[in-house]
Amino acid sequence: MSKVCAITGKGPLSGNKRSHSLRATRRKWNVNLQKVNVMVDGKPQKIRISARALRTLKKQGI
Repeated sequence: MSKVCAITGKGPLSGNKRSHSLRATRRKWNVNLQKVNVMVDGKPQKIRISARALRTLKKQGI
């Protein structure tokens, strides 16, 4: 299972973790994915969407 939102296409971001002495090591920020049952073409389907996309769908009443 990939760590990508099914609706927005958001994926993990990468960058540097900085210590107190500013040494840089690589790190990754993963997307906050949630498993949700959503109606797709009139049928309930379980998809993985980001928490932000879920919030937007709830706000729009979908």
